[in-house]
Amino acid sequence: MVIVDRFEGEYAVCELSDKEKGTTKILIEKTKLPCDVKEGDILAVEGNSYVVLKEETEKRRNKIIGLSDSLFE
Repeated sequence: MVIVDRFEGEYAVCELSDKEKGTTKILIEKTKLPCDVKEGDILAVEGNSYVVLKEETEKRRNKIIGLSDSLFE
């Protein structure tokens, strides 16, 4: 699983999650990503391209919002 952390110049700084190795930062050229990709999106690797996992991304965003909201209750 790849999560887009931020954009810097022509690259997306992403977190690559691996059960054995943990989390690693990687750089992916913006031209190799879908045109509608945003910070926080979860990507799947399919062959030589990346696909945004919209449902997984939405679940993650909702979880983060819930955690944030619980801090201020």
